[in-house]
Amino acid sequence: MLDQNLKNQLAQYLDMLKTEVTIGLSVTNDEKSNKVRGFVEDVASLSDKITVVEKDLAYTPAFELKGVFDHGQIIFAGVPLGHEFASFALAILQVGGIVPKIDEGTKKRIQAIEDVQNLETIVSLSCHNCPEVVQSFNIMAVLNPKINHTMIEGSMFQETAEDRDVLAVPAIFKDGEFLEGGKQTMDSLLELIGSKKSSDDFADKPAFDVLIIGGGPAAATAAVYAARKGVKTGLVASEFGGQVVETLGIENIPGFKYTEGPDFMANMKEQVTALDVDVMTGALASDIKEAENSSNRLIEVELDNGAKIESRTVVIATGARWRLLGIPGETEFRNKGVAYCTHCDGPLFKGKPVAVIGGGNSGIEATIDLAAMVDHVTVLEFLPELKADQVLQDNLYSLNNVTVIKNAQTTGLYGDSRLERLEYTDRESGQEHSLEVEGCFIQVGLVPNTEWLKESEVKLTDRGEILVDGEGKTSLEGVYAAGDATNTVFKQIVIAAGSGATAALGAFNYLMRN
Repeated sequence: MLDQNLKNQLAQYLDMLKTEVTIGLSVTNDEKSNKVRGFVEDVASLSDKITVVEKDLAYTPAFELKGVFDHGQIIFAGVPLGHEFASFALAILQVGGIVPKIDEGTKKRIQAIEDVQNLETIVSLSCHNCPEVVQSFNIMAVLNPKINHTMIEGSMFQETAEDRDVLAVPAIFKDGEFLEGGKQTMDSLLELIGSKKSSDDFADKPAFDVLIIGGGPAAATAAVYAARKGVKTGLVASEFGGQVVETLGIENIPGFKYTEGPDFMANMKEQVTALDVDVMTGALASDIKEAENSSNRLIEVELDNGAKIESRTVVIATGARWRLLGIPGETEFRNKGVAYCTHCDGPLFKGKPVAVIGGGNSGIEATIDLAAMVDHVTVLEFLPELKADQVLQDNLYSLNNVTVIKNAQTTGLYGDSRLERLEYTDRESGQEHSLEVEGCFIQVGLVPNTEWLKESEVKLTDRGEILVDGEGKTSLEGVYAAGDATNTVFKQIVIAAGSGATAALGAFNYLMRN
């Protein structure tokens, strides 16, 4: 089942096992079961600390990992290869005595959960957002016996996915009921199952010299530049990584012929934490203003959990998110036909008709990617011409299962329990059309994450972007901004990173003068 290269890799991991591990195998004699049995037998052959026993599980074929200590159920329904191979390797090490690498605050949040949590995650092996969900829930199960988690491979359990109307992954279920879908982090998952991050976690923080709000490349670069100046630096964000972690292939960062978003941001986080930046995740900024009654002028940042953090300067780098169309069905069919990530969700539409809304680079890249997986792709562009680079358009028009419709205003997405059709209006003739599709990938640009600033002294453009000067300075003294949340013309990783450096240096110059 496993090729020799994977066996060699796994054997090195399994040498780290400290205690015995039992694999409970639930299989029959069909082809799918034979694949799971072959995987488990290959794994067991690599370590004398692993024992395989027959077990009756809720899903077949599947297997359970059990260590010698008390922990929740960890089950893999299907074969955890592809992006989930790392999830399996980490899980078997953790039930085998290797302590999960998480901070003490997160560990306490997990162990404080008192209600039984029966959680399932339906995944695609090509999904790069799925492993973080699977690995986070598995860690929770290792640390708290009341938390049980099952990874369900969507392609092997296609009937289960279809019965639950899953058309986007990861799809998270609790007690068989849909809970949430899409990219998640450990912090967001803990909030999802009822473990909120208290304001006490942010209490007693001394005033920072530079406080960065955000977790993407602009924020990370600002943190690096500020910390290297020797000033006390903090970073607060809902999660570290930003929108970049939703990008799989990146080929336009100088010095990197090819990298992937999650890897790139993991390296940035390692660099940031190595510089002793106080990284605070699990909360969003909700207000910013000059602090009252401070002997020295400070900026106060309030978080959505009620906590307040003070700093001499602040860099806002809250990034942007996918723009919504504002049409019927857009939110109702999210994860039930409406999707954004072709790498994650494209395989779920194999052999089906789909649409892509948007003719810019992201939309045409998504179309090219989908064309290799689905039956047919229809591109709908609002303008008279596509906006994508010519090289992408040349590639697009070479495909025989793609239709491009220009001057198309999408008016609604409709269906019963899942997406069934898309309606649009021809902007030239005014004629209305209906298009039968089972998937719709929306790629129409970005919206800055700045709603929380509308009542502040930080001035915004009519598009909601933060107005900055050449140093990244905003209209509020001591506050700087960087990245996709600002009025920079181009939204690119390298530009965001560069503006993060500019803003941090601007903040440092302010500190020197004041």
